[in-house]
Amino acid sequence: MRILERSVYVGPSLYAHFPVIRLELDLGALEAWPTGRLGDGFIDALTGALPGLAEHGCSYQEPGGFLRRMREDGGTWLGHVLEHVAIELQNIAGEEVTFGKTRSAGPPGVYTVVYEYAQRDEGIAAGELGLRLLCSLLPAAIRPADSVPEAWQWPDARDEFIRFAQRRALGPSTAALVTAATSRGIPWLRLNEQSLVQLGHGKYQQRIQATVTGRTSHIAVELASDKEETNKILATLGLPVPQQELVQSEAHAVRAARRIGFPVVTKPYDGNHGRGISIRLTTDADVAQGFAVAREHSRSVIVESFLEGDDHRLLVVNGELVAATRRTPGHVVGNGSDTVAQLVEIVNQDPRRGVGHEKVLTRIELDLQAEQMLERAGLKADSVPAPGQVVYLRSTANLSTGGTATDVTDIIHPDNREMAERAVRAVGLDVGGVDFLTKNIAESHRKIGGGICEVNAAPGVRMHVAPSEGTSRNVAGPVIDMLFPPGTPSRVPIAAITGTNGKTTTARMLAHVAKMAGYTPGLTTTDGVYIDGQRTVAGDMTGPVSARMVLADPAIDIAVLETARGGLLRAGMGVNEVNVGAVLNVQSDHLGLKGIDTREQLAEVKRVVVEVATDCAVLNADDPLVLRMSGYTDAKNICYVTVNPQHALVREHIRAGGRACALEAGVNGQMITLYERGGHIPLLWTHLIPATLEGRAMHNVQNAMFAAAVAFSLGIKLDAIRQALRTFDSTFFQAPGRMNVFNEHPFKVLFDYGHNAHAVAAMADLAQRFDVTGRRIVVLAGPGDRRDDDLVAIAQAVAGRFDHYICRRDDSLRDRAPDEVPRIQAAALRAAGVPNEAISIIPDEQQAIDAALRMGEAGDLLLIFADALVRSWKQITKFKPAGAPPPRATVPAEALAAEPNTIPPAAAAIPGDGGSRTGEGAVPAFGLEGLIRDERGVRLAPEADD
Repeated sequence: MRILERSVYVGPSLYAHFPVIRLELDLGALEAWPTGRLGDGFIDALTGALPGLAEHGCSYQEPGGFLRRMREDGGTWLGHVLEHVAIELQNIAGEEVTFGKTRSAGPPGVYTVVYEYAQRDEGIAAGELGLRLLCSLLPAAIRPADSVPEAWQWPDARDEFIRFAQRRALGPSTAALVTAATSRGIPWLRLNEQSLVQLGHGKYQQRIQATVTGRTSHIAVELASDKEETNKILATLGLPVPQQELVQSEAHAVRAARRIGFPVVTKPYDGNHGRGISIRLTTDADVAQGFAVAREHSRSVIVESFLEGDDHRLLVVNGELVAATRRTPGHVVGNGSDTVAQLVEIVNQDPRRGVGHEKVLTRIELDLQAEQMLERAGLKADSVPAPGQVVYLRSTANLSTGGTATDVTDIIHPDNREMAERAVRAVGLDVGGVDFLTKNIAESHRKIGGGICEVNAAPGVRMHVAPSEGTSRNVAGPVIDMLFPPGTPSRVPIAAITGTNGKTTTARMLAHVAKMAGYTPGLTTTDGVYIDGQRTVAGDMTGPVSARMVLADPAIDIAVLETARGGLLRAGMGVNEVNVGAVLNVQSDHLGLKGIDTREQLAEVKRVVVEVATDCAVLNADDPLVLRMSGYTDAKNICYVTVNPQHALVREHIRAGGRACALEAGVNGQMITLYERGGHIPLLWTHLIPATLEGRAMHNVQNAMFAAAVAFSLGIKLDAIRQALRTFDSTFFQAPGRMNVFNEHPFKVLFDYGHNAHAVAAMADLAQRFDVTGRRIVVLAGPGDRRDDDLVAIAQAVAGRFDHYICRRDDSLRDRAPDEVPRIQAAALRAAGVPNEAISIIPDEQQAIDAALRMGEAGDLLLIFADALVRSWKQITKFKPAGAPPPRATVPAEALAAEPNTIPPAAAAIPGDGGSRTGEGAVPAFGLEGLIRDERGVRLAPEADD
């Protein structure tokens, strides 16, 4: 039994709309050993190791259902068992995960195991530990070799896993704030492996780390960390504080204690979590020992008067007290028969106690500090305390050291409430915890005394959210309300665009529309991440990494996410939901990869984008596979896009008041028209959109329709949509490799990145729409990782439509022979009736393009499909036809030669997270607003990209 493959999905995917891990598990010979055959011994041992499995409902959807599944009808296979074990392991580490499913993956004994996870490393470790646990419980005769180390013990492995998980999980305070934010619909992103979290997106974001927020004053934190200065400031305001002195030596500490008067407390100058504190010191020797303990945590030590009373934590948020808790140090109560050590074991059996922050209480440890406390009480670990005798094992009441907490919010005296609020305001904290000692919190400190020991920045909230006794308090809610007052935004509008072809152009068009409408867009595309029109990261950035990169940028107020098949299959989407999801088309491309063999399966993958759309799903009504997706979205609206004005379903949708974008014929050409609630809104003539080449490029007409439909669904004004589409063209600088035209040779060149049959056919059709007096020549290729049938289909898309065909390959062979792809396509052309003399095989891309350019004559049209876009475009623009003067480029040659591969200084190249394209160079990035001139005076096209 072994894991063949693992995929970690960070967001919505083919398997779930939340984070899951998918394992490809090979049972091998254990396929013949379902739980029914393994017997009750195996099942009992498994439930003994993980008792919580008894609560799993499985398909029965009731507690005990999974145990029934293992015992009845021959049982179930170990892949299914591993799914439940991985979930339960996360449960015992404190995570609330429940989802899982296991299915046969095709070959006998191979299963796809999917289970939910809360955080990545913990989820992966749960699968690995679960596999080891199952192997350890198998009879030795069938146990896979080397599956369990010789010294491996389950209890040790379990506790180590829990500690491992807690080191990587959000801390209790951060987790509480995230939960409160989620309940208000505020999105969040984890920014590091600790507890730094971003709440909200883009320009609306706020950051937290535990209860320190982006609004927490640095000087207030410094002041709270300086216990001496805090004491002085509070004293000057008349607030009750103990007398204290700061010392650096043992002798000084003893003298200070004598001046203050015994008993005293010693504590580190800048300590936390109760570390290094010694209380109720009554002699010089006690003070000397206390000084040594405190000195382990800080160079300076505070000696202060000891205050009688219970330890209370008073939590103040945004100037108001929201919770009060009485804290009791970790202790045991004698029964007259058990030793201290046995009493500790009894206390730790409380199901509320766990390792670290696993549960609401922490186990009590008999460590050095406990032994010191016992020694002061004249006891040892094997002593038997008298009945009712309270034996304290800690000097401080922190929950993390085994203390308990009792909520007293409802009984705190108003004077004590006001005192806490004044103290936190005096220090300047937005969230602060006041440690206050008093004999009775329900009585005023003015009457019975008491004092403030400390004012804490980043106070923990576990004691308030999950007290040992009393009412749980929603203390995280007020923090979130402070950061995001009700009615203020936390999300930016998000549009996700997917499809086999056209998604990059559409995404660039939409970002251009957003820019013209006054937004600051964040855009992810196949060639990089763009913030406000400037490329910040180069590479294929169409997966979840780039999506989160955009949403984390504090400048953006709208996000346009090109979402590719590769990213969806590898790691899912980077966001849990989008406002508008658009699917342009589903064509045969990338089939035979990652288990996707049919267009129907590919449609399921791309459908995820509209499944998570909340406001509108924009669908291509002319593509049957896309049209069917309307039954899988919960979006408030569906907007159909069609170039067929007679589309029956769209007509009925419009008559019912639905939203649509249609192409209508008129006297002056074709009009892109919007429909909404029965209204008819003419938007723009297609010939006025430069990217459509006066309406001849139908694929860009469709792209413009989708961009308009998505923009309209995002609430962008019609005038901004019209103006943006009229200023978006298909120059290389605005849409590199997307239907670029070069007219400066005696012949015309069409340049495109098309790499599947549908895209190639669209460009071949466009080539037929041009008036050509000479020949039509095409340079053809196909990615090496495509199926032979796909390469043949690309060739068939151009067969019979050109006068000469040059077959080449990409630079990346992708496990193909050097001339394999061009030979396959040449054979397909011959099979389609193309004469052999009209076909040339020139494998190298540069040589193939050069041959086509040299073949071109006045009046010819060259259609060049390229892979290395920047290199190939430079080759075209710098080519000098025989006997002709140097070509006049769209941008002067000296500007083009000035390091066109250079990324702007702010950009950084990182590995792409999208599909399978291997980029070979950066494309210059310019602004999105209109036509501009750079510092050399060169006139540049408006920025957008495909």
